[in-house]
Amino acid sequence: MSATGYLRLRAFTSQAEIPLQYVTVSVTDTQGNTIAYRTTDRSGLVEQIPIQTPDLSAGTSPNSGVLPFGRVNVYAHLDGYEQIDALDVQIFPGTVTNLNLQMIPLSELPHTWNEEESFQTPAQNL
Repeated sequence: MSATGYLRLRAFTSQAEIPLQYVTVSVTDTQGNTIAYRTTDRSGLVEQIPIQTPDLSAGTSPNSGVLPFGRVNVYAHLDGYEQIDALDVQIFPGTVTNLNLQMIPLSELPHTWNEEESFQTPAQNL
């Protein structure tokens, strides 16, 4: 059986957290299948994205071998900014996971004009 969790994304730049519009965001499952493709609005937000997760009861037994969350990869891109890859983002059933995407202008990184920032989220010890 499965349940649904939600992913909320916010893209911004600088320590002042200035919202970024037109950031393209792709959400995939861990096998690379696209779940959602969105673009941020002028507030740097995308609509909440529903993500299929295991049922809450699936992960309650210590030896079940079932993770009590779903995992997705998030890729964010905007011309002139370093790309962000957030891997294995954990989505729990019945909850909203907030992911902040701090985009770094490439002008601040002249020697890395085509690099991407990659973050891997380790599984929680539940």
